[in-house]
Amino acid sequence: MLELIAERKIVEALERGELAGLPGEGRPLELDDDTLVPEDLRAAYRILKNAGYVPPEVEALTEIAQLENLIHREGADAAERARAGRKLALLRTKIEHAYYEKALAKLGR
Repeated sequence: MLELIAERKIVEALERGELAGLPGEGRPLELDDDTLVPEDLRAAYRILKNAGYVPPEVEALTEIAQLENLIHREGADAAERARAGRKLALLRTKIEHAYYEKALAKLGR
């Protein structure tokens, strides 16, 4: 519901011209914001990113999104959807297990 309200407010502001002339208008967003990365890890993360390294968790999430798209895509046959569904379940289980193990490690168990 909040998304609909926000979208409506944005459309209204656009129609009134309130968003015209803002810095960066017409250019792609810069998504290099690393404010959520702990300060002591930012340099290392930046080096890895510039080297083309993608964390396994991100690769898995990307694959999950692709499998979900395949499952919901029109024209995909039943066998293809079934294979994608099994692989999707396996990936989700692996991710959940990895996060569980990390949480236990942080708790010192």
